[in-house]
Amino acid sequence: MNILIAEPLAAAGVELLKAQAGWNVVVSNPKEYLNHLPEADALVVRSAVKVTREVLEKAPKLRVIGRAGVGVDNVDLNAATAAGVLVMNTPGGNAVSVAEHTIAFMLALARSITLASASTKSGKWEKKKFLGNEVRGKTLGILGLGSIGREVVKRARALEMRVLAADPYVSSQVAEDLDIELVGLARLLAESDYITLHTALTPETRKVLNKEAFEQMKPGVRIVNCARGEMIDQDALVDAIRSGKVAGAALDVFTPEPLPPDHPLLALDNVVATPHIAGATEEAQEIVGVRIAEQLAEYLRNGIAINAVNMPALTPEQYRSLGPYISLAECLGSLAAQISGSNPKSVRFTYSGKVGDGKTHLVRNAGLVGLLNRWLSQRATLVNAMQLAEQRSLAVEERHGPKAAHIDSVTLELETDAGFTTVEGAVVLGRPRLMQVDGIQCEAPLTGNLLFMKNQDVPGVIGHVGTVLGKNGVNIANFSLGRRNLPLKEGEPLEALAVVETDGAVSDDVIAQLKANPAVRVARAVSLA
Repeated sequence: MNILIAEPLAAAGVELLKAQAGWNVVVSNPKEYLNHLPEADALVVRSAVKVTREVLEKAPKLRVIGRAGVGVDNVDLNAATAAGVLVMNTPGGNAVSVAEHTIAFMLALARSITLASASTKSGKWEKKKFLGNEVRGKTLGILGLGSIGREVVKRARALEMRVLAADPYVSSQVAEDLDIELVGLARLLAESDYITLHTALTPETRKVLNKEAFEQMKPGVRIVNCARGEMIDQDALVDAIRSGKVAGAALDVFTPEPLPPDHPLLALDNVVATPHIAGATEEAQEIVGVRIAEQLAEYLRNGIAINAVNMPALTPEQYRSLGPYISLAECLGSLAAQISGSNPKSVRFTYSGKVGDGKTHLVRNAGLVGLLNRWLSQRATLVNAMQLAEQRSLAVEERHGPKAAHIDSVTLELETDAGFTTVEGAVVLGRPRLMQVDGIQCEAPLTGNLLFMKNQDVPGVIGHVGTVLGKNGVNIANFSLGRRNLPLKEGEPLEALAVVETDGAVSDDVIAQLKANPAVRVARAVSLA
């Protein structure tokens, strides 16, 4: 067995690999590793080596790529999957390092550490100028409760801080176990003295801290970002700091990186900046080096894939049979996540017809992928979806409906703090289609930009929708309607449902205009791109 280490790896990790009987470990570097690829069974990389399709073509024996770190942007996952090469990473290995950097940032802001240091080193002694604040008793708002967010919680507790968290993919039980308060984003913004970001970059979190968000915050709030620069509107942050609304910001990530030296953020005294080093510690590098070595050994010795980030290769027959339903389930999961609007507790899959005869765990995992990828910092895949669900205490159940059903379908029932959301879909002419939502039949394509609505079945609603969308230049590609046979409560109008396919995304402003009609109970923009 030939193990090729293409970049510097912790000595303990190298020794662990060398200790495996019968293994030949080649320690190379980014400039010379290509010479050893033809004989490599396993390749270990960090971030400098780019594993492209061309690189994979030079490695006919390669079975697994181990990334000593979290991100896998330097690995062509599609090419690796097509070549039957498993890709694994080491998520959470730097969680403590990033959490400690976050706490250091908060303390630096509270006590003006960088400014006071520069002043003292210049020969001044400005004791009165640098009056600080204690973090004890202050409210910390954490956006994202993944592995890093939870480590921040532990440390904030030791500092006697009150902790609020916003994370739609964490159950109430997890928040209770952590002894924190799970709240919506609006309340987190309004009550927090410090706000720190620890979530994935998604359409929902891109520029989640923008002008409107800063306006909702209390005066004197301090911002910490060790996640992704794209989550903050940097121009809006500059304005908020200059106005005094934001007392200070500590940033390890920017857009772009590196930030141009003349950027106005860098000219502000109450901004602490570091060059994307939150996870760069000796201990973190040791942890990920040992972990990737352990994972490679487990996979190559026993066939057990830990922290795999791509789908294992399927036979052509399996893919032809399950592929359309994998796509369907992922769309249903994403739809349910976007229209439920609350924290999940459990999810149930029901397979009707012949679809239940195959390996439904792949279909199940695809549904979880659609659900989980709406928020998580770690990318959910067919391989790791169940693991991520278990980590977040999301109960998962599978049921098999009647095999003689008139149509092969997948039903996903999502239980949240607010109740149940049920979506059912089928494959029609090879494409995923929605068949019903919450018991209301409504057939629609599961693709692109959708507008989801629930309303009282009274005159004028459809006209209202058309008027609002037309006024805002949103073209309707498809309009699907349905309604219940009986009212939810005696004497009330029937409940109706609409799924509108649009050529472009529906903005928050348009959603607000739609909700202005008192008959409209729910209106949400859905993206299934």
